[in-house]
Amino acid sequence: MNRTELAAKIDHTVLGPTTTDDDVEHLLAEAEEYGMNACIPPCYVPEAETAAPSVTLATVIGFPHGHHATDVKREEAVRAWQDGADELDLVANVGRLKSGDLETVENDIAEVVAAVPIPVKVIIEAPLLTDEEKHRAAEAVRDADAAMVKTATGFADGGATLADVELLSEYLPVKASGGIGTYDLALEMLEAGADRIGASSGVEIVTGAPGE
Repeated sequence: MNRTELAAKIDHTVLGPTTTDDDVEHLLAEAEEYGMNACIPPCYVPEAETAAPSVTLATVIGFPHGHHATDVKREEAVRAWQDGADELDLVANVGRLKSGDLETVENDIAEVVAAVPIPVKVIIEAPLLTDEEKHRAAEAVRDADAAMVKTATGFADGGATLADVELLSEYLPVKASGGIGTYDLALEMLEAGADRIGASSGVEIVTGAPGE
């Protein structure tokens, strides 16, 4: 895989609580320069869509814990799409999942998926789940017609693992996110079955790849 092909699989990300306009502007410039996608907070989407129209732009919904009411998530998703987002990363309600309320989890996701005409990736926060819960979460994401299942927000303990990527890829395309900071680790995730990498270290990953 050359650098151009790799870059297209990277969601270059800035989502921390102190993210500023300058942080987003810098990230977008890097994404544009290296051919990466960008994942930014929803409040910056309108400016970003204008500033970097060539960059595939993702934003987050229900972030970071997924405990928003479903109608709030739905309205947040619609607003983000109208503001110019190309993709959405939705946080599943992990508390409901761990309570065994799978119907609510699936309906929560399905409401958002049905509300927008753009891909929805669903974050299940895998580091907080047992393997059995990961299977149930992936089934709910699949049955809700989401486009992709994502390992983690990066804001809970733990991040993406090869085992989680392999497990989740049985159900849907996987976005591996959380703790991926090098080309070698990103490549391992892709070889394990990931289709997309979410990382704040996108430039380091891309420039670490051999050749052009």
